[in-house]
Amino acid sequence: MFGFDEDADVKIARRREVVFIILSGVFLGTLAVLNILGLSRQIDLSFSLGKLHVPFVVFVGVLPYPITFLCTDFISELYGRRRANTVVWVGLLLNIWVLFILWLGGVLPPRPELGPEGLPDIHHPNYSFFYIRKLTGMATVASMIAYLTAQFVDVQVFHLLKKLTRGKALWLRNNGSTLTSQMVDSIAVILITYSFSDAIHIHPGDTITHGLVILILSNYVFKMVSALLDTLPFYIGVKKLSKYLHMDPNKEFREENSTEKHS
Repeated sequence: MFGFDEDADVKIARRREVVFIILSGVFLGTLAVLNILGLSRQIDLSFSLGKLHVPFVVFVGVLPYPITFLCTDFISELYGRRRANTVVWVGLLLNIWVLFILWLGGVLPPRPELGPEGLPDIHHPNYSFFYIRKLTGMATVASMIAYLTAQFVDVQVFHLLKKLTRGKALWLRNNGSTLTSQMVDSIAVILITYSFSDAIHIHPGDTITHGLVILILSNYVFKMVSALLDTLPFYIGVKKLSKYLHMDPNKEFREENSTEKHS
């Protein structure tokens, strides 16, 4: 543009930051969407295998959730644990920001008269906002606790497996960290949301335990299948991005092996 080429190192550094911003942006944007819409719709994907009925019920918020773990795995693999943990903390602050905006939007005038359930009349023009606010409020708190726990479990397990395998078996740390952390998330978010809000409804005739177990298992199976399906994209992504960014994710292990051979 100005008739000269930038220094190669500067180009590579800028390229690395752009990719990091994209991964972080997708992660944070997805997190905001799933927190706001998370419990607004329950999706029944139950199916039958012959005479066997298999209940499968998930909330709309779980649909984009697996992409958040894929993003943190990319960041963990390419940029290291410190940056991955930083993104997790920023995600927590984002959750707090969502809660603040929901609170602020509810208290600013004109404030409609609210009924016993904390909602205005169903025909009131602000009914939709207060309904989403009600669903999102406690659910976001539950999501914050579950998210923070699950994401840190994901990062820690990822790097533990990377250390144990000395940088090998990429599929193991990708799937092992995600499957472990998503089980933690599925259990925590369902139990906390049910315990402290009325956003989860158990179908008539169903026991509380059975209803909650179905929700936990359905959400976890969805996340588990998604995690297994993203293994190939993760492999390809790491290979392509490592080359594009001039990064060696396993440099520390190569240096250790080299030191051991010469000692």
